[in-house]
Amino acid sequence: MDSDDVIRGRVLSRREIVAIMGAGGAALLLGSPVPGRADSRRTPPCVVRPEMTEGPYFLDEHLDRSDIRTDPTDGLVSAGALLTLTFNVSRLTNACAPLPGAIVDVWQCDAAGVYSGVVDPLFNTVGKKFLRGYQVSDANGRVNFTTVYPGWYPQRTVHIHFKIRSPAAEKASWEFTSQLFFDDAFTDQVYERAPYKERGTRKLLNTDDGIYQRGGGSAMVLSVKESGTGYATTFDVAVQHA
Repeated sequence: MDSDDVIRGRVLSRREIVAIMGAGGAALLLGSPVPGRADSRRTPPCVVRPEMTEGPYFLDEHLDRSDIRTDPTDGLVSAGALLTLTFNVSRLTNACAPLPGAIVDVWQCDAAGVYSGVVDPLFNTVGKKFLRGYQVSDANGRVNFTTVYPGWYPQRTVHIHFKIRSPAAEKASWEFTSQLFFDDAFTDQVYERAPYKERGTRKLLNTDDGIYQRGGGSAMVLSVKESGTGYATTFDVAVQHA
């Protein structure tokens, strides 16, 4: 499989964020609630995250859907452990607030390490559209995806790609691209079940993955919990755009 592209972006230091946001910014960096987020159950912190490489397999398929497991071309559902993935998207300027209307794309490999819609030395899935889709953030900056826990392939640690694009109403367009990772020990537990266990031991851990290491990947590790018959995780991200 082709390797991903060069790293883009980096983690901002506390001093840099304070300089962007003013003297009150440090409290937000340390995890105080996002002002104006209308959610009585949970008010996630405003957290700046590093931008990373898009990789070779982004396709703008215009798949507006929350459940990305099914391939709309043939109705087949990707096998794997159910994973509910929630994004809380904020905008970081001189303050921090939920970002409604943002387009959030997600794409990933299946349990066998295969991406849809591409030609690769190990597979050809041109025309397929499984495990791809986008959602538009609501008034709270939130989007939800139903997917499967991703599999592995030899050149990379376990990960999910995502891209956040500017709301359609904004005059100046922008995009933010990065990757999500998983705790290695937790992944080992998930991979003890079918269909992952049939593939044997994965080849690469987070500590051996160049994109994870050079791109500040520890800031992008998901906190995953068991939920019903599957797993659930929430990811908070603040993008810095005017």
